[in-house]
Amino acid sequence: MAMPIHNLLRNTIYSVLLCLAALLLLPGLVPGGGAQAQPRLKSVIEKPATEGAQPDVSEPKVPKVVGPVDKFDRGVPRTSVKGFFIAARKGNYKRASQYLDLRNLPPGIDKRQGRRLARQFKIVLDRTLWIDLDLLSDDPAGHTDDGLPRHRDLLGRIEVNAKTYTLLLQRVPRGDSVFIWKISNATVRQIPELYEHVGYGIVGEALSRAVPEVEVLGAMLWQWVGVVIILIVAFAIILLPTWAAAVVLRRKATVLRAHIAQFVAGPLRFLFWVLLARAMVELVSPTVAMRAVLRAETLLVIAVIWIAVRLSDFFLEYHANRLMKGGRQGAVVLIKPVKNIVRIVLVLAGLLIWLDNVGFRVTAVIAGLGVGGIAIALAAQRTFEDLIGAITLYVSQPVRVGDLCRFGTVFGIVEEISLRSTRIRTFDNTIVTVPNSEFSKLHLENFATRDKIWYHPRISLPYETSREQIQTIIKESETLLRSHPDVLAESARIRFTEIGNYALNLDVFAYVNTREYPEYLKVAEHLNLEMMKIVERAGTRLALPAQALYWGPEKDQSGHHSFPESEMSRGE
Repeated sequence: MAMPIHNLLRNTIYSVLLCLAALLLLPGLVPGGGAQAQPRLKSVIEKPATEGAQPDVSEPKVPKVVGPVDKFDRGVPRTSVKGFFIAARKGNYKRASQYLDLRNLPPGIDKRQGRRLARQFKIVLDRTLWIDLDLLSDDPAGHTDDGLPRHRDLLGRIEVNAKTYTLLLQRVPRGDSVFIWKISNATVRQIPELYEHVGYGIVGEALSRAVPEVEVLGAMLWQWVGVVIILIVAFAIILLPTWAAAVVLRRKATVLRAHIAQFVAGPLRFLFWVLLARAMVELVSPTVAMRAVLRAETLLVIAVIWIAVRLSDFFLEYHANRLMKGGRQGAVVLIKPVKNIVRIVLVLAGLLIWLDNVGFRVTAVIAGLGVGGIAIALAAQRTFEDLIGAITLYVSQPVRVGDLCRFGTVFGIVEEISLRSTRIRTFDNTIVTVPNSEFSKLHLENFATRDKIWYHPRISLPYETSREQIQTIIKESETLLRSHPDVLAESARIRFTEIGNYALNLDVFAYVNTREYPEYLKVAEHLNLEMMKIVERAGTRLALPAQALYWGPEKDQSGHHSFPESEMSRGE
């Protein structure tokens, strides 16, 4: 038994909601970095000058003097940190070391390691901390209400292996009674330990020295090269098992196995590839900015959308086949628009989730879509009415394609029920097109649903027909009807029902056992001819509409009344 179309629509909605839930939850299962507040791709692209992992390396044409004059611009915390990033991003670690307080360091760490410490600190910050320069003080005295000593300001905190490292800026003497801001020596002491935990590692160090130090979107060129290599390796790993699974599935040539094989070799392979590559990306020691790019989950969103679309297509095709087998070919027309609607919903949902991952305010986008949707709905109101009318026709099915029907004065065969209108071909071989919104509201008489056709002619006999002749005609006509193989014998009867104005009327009542109107016409023609023979054999004829005129009595010369002969006037 085929599933009703309303159940199909309900189950389709459930499937779409399930796919959307998977789309919302799956990105959260993918690792996204440490416990620090992570930036979004939008921030990395739009604000490289103020948000810490990639500050602007270009210096202003006219430097703005803030705090004490210092050739390294270390008069206030904000410019000191920015100066460190500018020098480090240019690879000038000798200059970058001038922003580190290298005094009073523990044994094993001294000023001669300034360049190495500056490089390591830059790598640690790139990998773990997203610094908002706007939150750093531009006052020579620093922040005075942060709960820290007056000569210290907070740069940030890093949590590694359940241990929290506090990074500080410190106001120190320059040597000429002028105080400047540097990375505190307490923080410098922690740099080797931090680098050991979050540094490049052996592989990263080797690659970083083999590839030129060029930054792209807050990550080194060698890291992006590593990502490309990881993608290639991950695809090679996933290709073999998915190819083997598809080959096994195609060994038996069935439609279901073919669909599953395409699913495995397509979206499922792509999803496994993305997940494996995402798990391997830690091998390149991604920076905070690189994590922001990866956190957009572009490939993952595409993979999940692809899977959701293919699953919805498979679900709808499966029910389309069930509808076809159940003899509801007309309802299959709805599958295509439902499929397109599901695809649009899934793609829009994926786009909104991707925009949220990038860092856009999705609520504003949704509000804009809502206003635009209202405008579109008002403009396309009639189209939606016709679409709803089409759904009503497919669900209730008062008529189907090929059915003989009548509505109003129109009588013809349903030729097409599209999403906008219904086409009826009349017996004059013309086409009547009615919008579905109107057609679904009409009083429709469907002749195709009858299992038998009513045969009910009237036999009109002239007044001069005798009673015996009428009885003979009735008896022989009933015998004719009940003996005919295409007439239901139990329904056959003929009765003398009326003495009319022009004739004596006999009504015939019988059902012809056929649903096809051409076949009925053939049977009715045979019965009509035979009844004419019966009337002729009875010695009478079929009556024509007639009217008798009589003149009143006239007096002759003797005074007696005379009646002229009546005259009959007949007319068809």
